[in-house]
Amino acid sequence: MACGQAEPATIWFPLLPLGYPVHPATPAFFASLAARLLRPVLLALLLGAGGLVPAQALEQVTLQLKHHHQFQFAGYYAAVEQGYYREAGLDVRILEGTDGNEPERNVEAGKAQYGTGASSLLLARVAGKPVVVLGVIFQHSPYALAMRQTSSEPDLRRIIGKRAMIGTLTDELGNSDELLAYLVKEGIPANSFQRVEHSYNVNDLINGKVQAMAIYTTNEPDLFERRGFPYEIYSPRSVGIDFYGDNLFTSEKEIADHPARVRAFREASMRGWQWAMSHPEETVELILKYYARGGDRQHLLFEAHQMVPLVQPVLVEIGYMNPERWRHIADVYAGLGMVPKQVSLDGFLYNVDSSASRLRWLYRALAAVAVLLLLGALIHYSMLTRERRRTNAEIRAGEQRFRTMFEASPLGIALIDSVTYEYRDINPRYQEILGRSHEVLSNMRWLDSGHPDDVAQVKAQMARLMAREISNFKVSNRMFRSDGELVWIAVSVTAIETPPDSHALHLCMIEDVTDKKQTEQLVWHQANFDPLTQLPNRRMFLDRLALDLLKSQRSRSRIAILFIDLDHFKEVNDTLGHHQGDVLLIDAARRISDSVRRSDTVARLGGDEFTVILSELDSTERVEAIAQNIIDRMRQPFALGQEQAFVSASIGITLYPDDADDIDDLLKHADQAMYAAKGAGRNRYSYFTPALQVEALTRMRLTNDLRNAVKGGQLELYFQPIVHLKTGRIHKAEALIRWRHPTRGLVSPMDFIPLAESSGLIFDIGMWVFSESARWVQRWRSEHHPDFQISVNQSPLEFQRDDGSYLEWQRQMQDLTLSGQALVVEITEGMLLDANTTVSNKLLQLRDAGIQVALDDFGTGYSSLSYLKKFDIDYLKIDRSFTRNLAPDSSDMALSDAIIVMAHKLGLRVIAEGVETEQQRALLAEAGCDYGQGYLFSRPIPAQEFDAMLRAQQV
Repeated sequence: MACGQAEPATIWFPLLPLGYPVHPATPAFFASLAARLLRPVLLALLLGAGGLVPAQALEQVTLQLKHHHQFQFAGYYAAVEQGYYREAGLDVRILEGTDGNEPERNVEAGKAQYGTGASSLLLARVAGKPVVVLGVIFQHSPYALAMRQTSSEPDLRRIIGKRAMIGTLTDELGNSDELLAYLVKEGIPANSFQRVEHSYNVNDLINGKVQAMAIYTTNEPDLFERRGFPYEIYSPRSVGIDFYGDNLFTSEKEIADHPARVRAFREASMRGWQWAMSHPEETVELILKYYARGGDRQHLLFEAHQMVPLVQPVLVEIGYMNPERWRHIADVYAGLGMVPKQVSLDGFLYNVDSSASRLRWLYRALAAVAVLLLLGALIHYSMLTRERRRTNAEIRAGEQRFRTMFEASPLGIALIDSVTYEYRDINPRYQEILGRSHEVLSNMRWLDSGHPDDVAQVKAQMARLMAREISNFKVSNRMFRSDGELVWIAVSVTAIETPPDSHALHLCMIEDVTDKKQTEQLVWHQANFDPLTQLPNRRMFLDRLALDLLKSQRSRSRIAILFIDLDHFKEVNDTLGHHQGDVLLIDAARRISDSVRRSDTVARLGGDEFTVILSELDSTERVEAIAQNIIDRMRQPFALGQEQAFVSASIGITLYPDDADDIDDLLKHADQAMYAAKGAGRNRYSYFTPALQVEALTRMRLTNDLRNAVKGGQLELYFQPIVHLKTGRIHKAEALIRWRHPTRGLVSPMDFIPLAESSGLIFDIGMWVFSESARWVQRWRSEHHPDFQISVNQSPLEFQRDDGSYLEWQRQMQDLTLSGQALVVEITEGMLLDANTTVSNKLLQLRDAGIQVALDDFGTGYSSLSYLKKFDIDYLKIDRSFTRNLAPDSSDMALSDAIIVMAHKLGLRVIAEGVETEQQRALLAEAGCDYGQGYLFSRPIPAQEFDAMLRAQQV
């Protein structure tokens, strides 16, 4: 029958590694040993008396797992496939689980005879469920809490106020109780964070949907590693909450009805677990073949590796249960108010020794055998000698098995004197990780090779271990190998029980995690630093700025933020290539960094934009000196291979707390100040002022209003006549857009066209202007003159965009039965100087459609006569700066004469802009200029008024 266990005495075999305890010294142990020794004799007697014993049919039983098939249940698979259940007369069916409580429900309902469960089985027992634990598989619980790793020290209290997935909200007896007890002990009650339903999906933590999640240390860390996710694990064991993990259990009814079957099932299961933990790779192949087809081999091997320190097959017999540990678990539950204090464990733990009362028949048989042996002394002596040899061989084999597991362990393991720190035993993997032989380590102390900065932390934890405040601890620290190489190791230290009159011992298990640490450092660096310049990126910049603001609040000092943009950097990229542009950015980053203190932060936000944080300022004088120093350094030539490049810097400056008290506003103000510096001519710095904010708000509101203007019919088209100078007739007109704002009135194109270009609205506006111009020119060609033309201005953005807009023009012109010569497109000289394939193709499209091209503002830019020959240009428009001061024998007259003669020689017609006086008209007509445009003839007027002007011309 099931009852609680007292702590058993222990037989210590000196041949086993580290003084391993083999079996409790109980009557059942000696009875079992006697049964094994005399089984051949009894079998011989039975065979001699009654012949062979007939084979019996296998008993069918069901084992219900709590999760899907994985290495967590490897021992049961091994017991099936190695035939241990079959040898015990059992046909075992293993069922996967869908949730953690399914085994309890099915065992209680009789759908399964056996199940696997966590320490919450104790809660089920107290709740009245007749569950009985047969044996402990996991000596330590794999349950822990995971959070995203930050650059600061690990801090569990970051969970306060955050979202966390800990157990299922509908599960009364889940593993959440273990973590909740841990959080309470750390001073974090359950109501201090938001607990949400567990999705068992690591992406929820990776993507920030939650900030903490409960995990199995045998499972989720592998998934985190594969995704490159930096994480921290918090274990309840760090505060002395040491629950058992997986347990094998049954019901009181099964024990009462089938005691022999229970014993057989338990023994075969434990044999299966011994085999599985000794043969991890073979067990993984077995799982992939029969249970988890198409599974993940790497993940199963990861599980097997992580389970070794939890199951501890080398140190503890699998299945062993310590009643004091269960009492500790009950006390934790009582502290949470989940069970009464000093709750009884009677009947909860299976009594492995109960077989002694059922072996009385064996003692009677032994007595009979003894009588028979007395009759045959020679036979007795011979059989006893043979059995002694077999028993000794079994002991040696057991010792060799455990020693092999110790020697072949993938973890470095050492037994260490807790007082002197001397090594008592060391396995090869431990020697390999530390790069020292057994002899060298035997002459050293445990922490001699540790990094000086880490030794204090380990000693502090050892002091707690010796004071019995904790039973184990885990740390990550650095160790020096014999060649001086520094390695990172994960250390797990567990106290070992020893006789009172001897030194305390502890078991140290280590794992080389150098590659993992280097990978974490690389991931962290890539996430926080610009890969080109190695400066902090936007993320690190914002972190440092937030920290500097806190420091400034405490010290009441000021902070300056410099927003730096490189002038003319695009030209370097376009002419010399992106590789040389990268070289320039690296050098620029170095020059900026050399201009500030080491305590200041220089970051690259992207492209050619840099930022600087100047902290702990007493005055702004140093800010101006640093800004000017950066400007001076940027003006110096950049050596790019065989070429030299020249750029400059425009810098915007904002101050904390003078200009703003939060990060977003500070960055916005610095950006506005930088654009003010660019607008003032570049190569300078500018402080943020409230006027800049007002201008920015005005631009933003005007841009928003402009979006409504396009759709709301607020745009109007004005026309200015272009007059034939010889006849005085109006043959052409230039279409000019106006915006009649509902509250601001008529808004100048000089104000809203730049906004339209920066916001992308220029394309919709340009299409509207074309459509309106085409409609009016169709009317005027039919009513006034068949060759009437309208000139339409195009923004450089419109002209350089390859979006098929001219195809839409042609479609509309076909719908209106309008010839291409009805329209003239006006472009500026700059577009031809920077002519690329797109510009050339656009000019060819216009030529193919019959649309003529006028070169506007001729003579004011970087004029080049070669493009007049290269491209198909129909009109030159002399800029008003030449006509404004036109007088006989003036330089402006000479230049105008030259332009007119040159244009006519090239077959181009000339339009003079800005004609305001009769003298200007006469001089231009005498020089042979074809057309004139200006206030002398008319200001730009609405379409209806222009139509009336044309009608008056016909009278």
